[in-house]
Amino acid sequence: MSLEVLGISFDAQNAAALAGFWSRVLARDLGDDATEEFASIAPSRGDGGPLLMFRRVPEGKTVKNRVHFDLKADDVQAETRRLIALGARELRSFGENNNQWVSFADPEGNEFDLVPA
Repeated sequence: MSLEVLGISFDAQNAAALAGFWSRVLARDLGDDATEEFASIAPSRGDGGPLLMFRRVPEGKTVKNRVHFDLKADDVQAETRRLIALGARELRSFGENNNQWVSFADPEGNEFDLVPA
């Protein structure tokens, strides 16, 4: 058997808005056909990452997500400022200076972490 990950899907209240946030975070192109119902972000050329898909669902997020992104950065403090400016909300941080691990929520409350590279 041979399997590979096609993509990662997110439930969303507004698929285009949430995909827009993540396209800016990851510096990937938002699909031209993005709507409130469905949006996608293709992998960047050369990074081999999965397709990200966002689908509108009627219910909102109610509990902690069971899967999340762990993002890495050379400068955690600078990236923290950038993520907050894009609409992320800092939840908690551990460590000092650039040896920080920071947990965030995206604009719809999905958790993700930022760690030093």
